[in-house]
Amino acid sequence: MALLETQDLTHIFPDGTVAIQNINLKFNEGEFVVIAGANGSGKTVFARHLNGLLKPTKGKVLIDGEPITKNIVETRKKVGLVFQDPDSQIVGQTVAEDVAFGPENLNLPVDQVEAVVKESLEAVGLSRLSTRSPHTLSGGEKRRLAIAGILAMRPKIIILDEPFTGLDYPGVVQVLKQIIQLHKTGHTILLITHELEKILAHADRLVILHKGKLVEDGKPEDVIYRSENYGVRMPLRDGEKVAALTWLK
Repeated sequence: MALLETQDLTHIFPDGTVAIQNINLKFNEGEFVVIAGANGSGKTVFARHLNGLLKPTKGKVLIDGEPITKNIVETRKKVGLVFQDPDSQIVGQTVAEDVAFGPENLNLPVDQVEAVVKESLEAVGLSRLSTRSPHTLSGGEKRRLAIAGILAMRPKIIILDEPFTGLDYPGVVQVLKQIIQLHKTGHTILLITHELEKILAHADRLVILHKGKLVEDGKPEDVIYRSENYGVRMPLRDGEKVAALTWLK
């Protein structure tokens, strides 16, 4: 049984725009899946259905074989979403307070909250910045803080929406190393991006959405050569070193 599954997932906006249409996908425990597509392909809309932030017009999302609507609070513990803009997830006055927000809202005991905050900050390498204001952090540090906030909820699945947007090279490396480590420690990773060269080397699958529809799903080395048919830049050319399949590996 798949850990997470979508069945005929469809979302139509009030103005009649079809954002995603009849998407059927299964994600297995421990997988690393890259979801790509040109702007407007429906990637973010799709992701926001996976933990119930958006409700489908048609179809459903299942986790562990059960509809996520059965218990949306439990779903959001299991499925963590890191938004494209990390500032939209910052709620605390300090780094530690920000990470504590989720566990506190689950009404966990104080000592348990402190333990999970400590563990989550250590996992992303931000322990030394625990008393800093989140708004003074660099772009890469803010992304790692957003990841820590999700980790504090102990999710099975972590979804990252365009995690490299706006980052300089050191920031990209910081965040990429963190994502790779999360996968190594057993998390299922779903990563939305149009920057395939940064992450494809670490993916088990490459899924491509185009105009709201699922058009490709397979091994990265098979799918990548068809990516430009759907407006996704292929990060390698014949005769060149296969950078996309070796970057930072």
